[in-house]
Amino acid sequence: MTAKLPKGSRITGEGRQDLAASLVDRYNRGESIRAMAEDIGRSYGFVHGVLVEQGVTMRTRGGATRGAAAEARRAALKQGRS
Repeated sequence: MTAKLPKGSRITGEGRQDLAASLVDRYNRGESIRAMAEDIGRSYGFVHGVLVEQGVTMRTRGGATRGAAAEARRAALKQGRS
């Protein structure tokens, strides 16, 4: 879990780059934008905007819910949280 960011504070420079790298990594491991936003104390729109700025290819709505892709996503999430 990442520490919640102060509400309304601007995140710039190296701090924003570090946050962006962390969010990109978490998103690529399968974590939802909503979960990340709640975790860091920011809005869905903020997290989505950071990911778009970084050139991330966004998943379709709902993500993988069945099959091998879903199993891989769940396994990756479990490893990241352990």
